[in-house]
Amino acid sequence: MPAMRPGSRTLITLFLVSSILAGAQPAMANTGVGGGAKTPPVPGGKTSGGADGDSLSAGVIVYDRSKNGSGDSVGPVTSTTSWTPPACWYAPKYTPAELQAYLEPIWAAGSTGDAWDQTQRDRYVNGHPYKDFNKAETGKGYWWDSYVNKSFPPGWDKCDEPYFWVATGDAPPANIKNAVTPQILAELAYNEIRVPSKDVSLAPADKTKVNLPTWAWLDKATFKPVSVTARIDALGMWATTTAKPVSLKIEPGTSDAVTYPASGVCALNNDDSVGEKYTAGDAHKTPPCGVKYLRSSGNGSYQLKATITWRITWSGSDGTNDRRLPDGSFGRSQDVTVQEIQSVNR
Repeated sequence: MPAMRPGSRTLITLFLVSSILAGAQPAMANTGVGGGAKTPPVPGGKTSGGADGDSLSAGVIVYDRSKNGSGDSVGPVTSTTSWTPPACWYAPKYTPAELQAYLEPIWAAGSTGDAWDQTQRDRYVNGHPYKDFNKAETGKGYWWDSYVNKSFPPGWDKCDEPYFWVATGDAPPANIKNAVTPQILAELAYNEIRVPSKDVSLAPADKTKVNLPTWAWLDKATFKPVSVTARIDALGMWATTTAKPVSLKIEPGTSDAVTYPASGVCALNNDDSVGEKYTAGDAHKTPPCGVKYLRSSGNGSYQLKATITWRITWSGSDGTNDRRLPDGSFGRSQDVTVQEIQSVNR
C-alpha cells in the first residue's frame, strides 16, 4: 500500500471501498444495538473501535427501543424532506492503553507504509502533540474516533479526522464536525423509529361500487406515539426521539376517483382516531374520510395506499424539549375491488 499522508486514513477508506466492491465482507463488530456500527476495518483485521475485545464499548450508542413500535406490520419512517440522519459521527472509542494495543500491531505489520507509520508514532507517542498515547491522562478522558451508520449511506467515509483526545467534561475541538451531541443522538434515533402500518378499515369492506362513497377509518387504538432513546453512557448524554401520528393520506390507486376530503389527507380526531366508522344509515352521507371510485376495476383491483404522517420531535440531556425533526411517513397498500352497479330493466 502507498505511504499515507500524516494524520489521514483516506487511503485506508479507499482500500476498504475497493474490497467491498470486489465482494469482500467487512469484518465489522456486531454490537447488536444498531445505528452505531463502527468504522470499517483497517489493515490488520481489527475494527476501528467498538466492543470487540480490544476497544472501548462506552462510545457505542445504546438504544432503548422498549417504547418503539413492534409487530409484523411495523417499518421505518421516511423523512418527508430530503433530510437524512448523519452518515458518520465522532464519539469516545479508546482508552490510552486500548489505542496503543490497537495501533502498535498495525505499525509492526508495516502494511500502511513506513512513512505513515512514523508520522503516527510522532503524533501519538513522541509528543507531536501526544506523548505515550496520553497514558498520563488515563481515567481523565477518551480517544475519540469516527463511527458510521450501519447501512453505509452516502457520506459514511467523510469522518476521516485522526484520533483525537477529549478530556472528561471538555467539549470536542471546535473544528471537528459531527462530534456527537444530543441532537446527533436524536437524529440517529430517528433511524431506529418503527411505526405500525395496517390496512385501513373500509365500508363497504371487500367490494365497493362505482359512484358509491367508501368510508375509511382507523380506530384510535391502532396508532399511538412511539419513541426511541439513544445514549452514550461514557458522556452521560442521551436523547429521546418521539413519533406521533398526525394525519392519514389516501391515494385511491387511480385518477378515476374522488377523495374525501378533496386533498385526500384526513386529520386525526381529538381521540387520535382517523375518519369515522361507518354505521347503518350512513349510506347517503358524505364520509369525513374516504374515497369514491368513478370507474370499475374490471377483473382486477385498485391499489389503495394509506400513508400515515408522523410528527417527529426530540428531547435531550442538554435541556432540549420537544424540538422538531422533519416529519416522517410510512404507507401501506391494499386491494380494492370496484364493480359496476347492476340494474334490472323490466
